[in-house]
Amino acid sequence: MSMLKCFISAGAVACGALLAPSLHAEDAAVVTTLMTKPLPEFPGKEAQMLLVEYLPGAIDPIHRHDAHAFVYVLEGTIVMQLKGDEQVTLTPGQTYYEGPDDLHIVGRNASSTQRAKFLVVFVKNEGAPILTVEEMR
Repeated sequence: MSMLKCFISAGAVACGALLAPSLHAEDAAVVTTLMTKPLPEFPGKEAQMLLVEYLPGAIDPIHRHDAHAFVYVLEGTIVMQLKGDEQVTLTPGQTYYEGPDDLHIVGRNASSTQRAKFLVVFVKNEGAPILTVEEMR
């Protein structure tokens, strides 16, 4: 199991009361790493591209990425919110950005019946975890 899936699973279990009763924590999101590349012009940094598929009713735990995260919605509808910002609903073709200091307090599939897919490109420290589950502060 990838480190990201471990973090998502652990966070989703911790937030189990928030998940739909029929949605198992380990099945809330399917995460596929598409590419990881060092960025030689920026020593110590790498880019990582992921495909994330939220199953119907999927909810992320509160987390941060300690990275620059660029999101592009491919299908379905997702809801995102960073601490201190307004909640936004994103549909195919729309984008979203999270900075290294942002706390991601809402991340979920807007639908309880349809899947949602989005592409995420991270710019982060080489070898750093892609996601850290956190408590609300």
